[in-house]
Amino acid sequence: MAYTTPAMKDRLGQTFRHDSWWATPSAMFLVFIGFVIYATIAAVINPAAGPNRYFYDLDGAHFLSPFYSPNFHEMFPSVAAFRYFPAFWVVWLPIAFRVTCYYGRKAYYRSILMNPAACAVGKGENRGYKGETAFPWIINNIHRYFFYLIVVLVIFHWKHFFDAFHFDNGVGMTLGSIIVASDTILLTLYVASCHSFRHLIGGNVDCFSCARAGELRHKGWRGVSWLNQFHNFFFWASLMTVGFADFYIRMVAMGNWTDVRIF
Repeated sequence: MAYTTPAMKDRLGQTFRHDSWWATPSAMFLVFIGFVIYATIAAVINPAAGPNRYFYDLDGAHFLSPFYSPNFHEMFPSVAAFRYFPAFWVVWLPIAFRVTCYYGRKAYYRSILMNPAACAVGKGENRGYKGETAFPWIINNIHRYFFYLIVVLVIFHWKHFFDAFHFDNGVGMTLGSIIVASDTILLTLYVASCHSFRHLIGGNVDCFSCARAGELRHKGWRGVSWLNQFHNFFFWASLMTVGFADFYIRMVAMGNWTDVRIF
């Protein structure tokens, strides 16, 4: 039997494939939807209405939920707009960065939009695709500008990274410190492995030996190119650690869990 690529008008899911092609998009769908539900609930909790649930202090160390970094509520306490749902002033940026990400597009195109759900699988009738030339998909073309902004967010995460290891009696570590560090490091690797960063360093250079600081740029480009092959892993890993870091900090701040001091 000859195996052919499904036509544009093949019914949704029609394929000659006999493997479990649906497993990966189904798993991605569950993670996506689970994270969206949790993040939405966490973001709408109004800290101004009661005790703060997005940070806690322990022996001088400050642990802040990544959903609130940078914390505009603390930075501008006199601005009323930042008192209500302060997470919304932050989370729009990582959301915009992820949904326009080259790998992110593939992930949600397949798992949520099912357009197509997998290679050689029918995408259904009347699902014309005009590429990224029409609204809303044309917005994906400004991904590189979200990259510039996300770098600022990463810098704030590193500030909170050091805050989580700085205690009154010097450098220390708790389980919370490790969780905050994991979130910061994986987010940094996700951003550093971005295709836009790779292009910024060397994608627009035709001759490294002719370019200014060419040797240094070539080394940077090769380093980012090596990281780029793990971009999909960093995408999912950083998505899960940012959610767990917020959950852990909330549980400790609400008194449900006790953060364990290691040293």
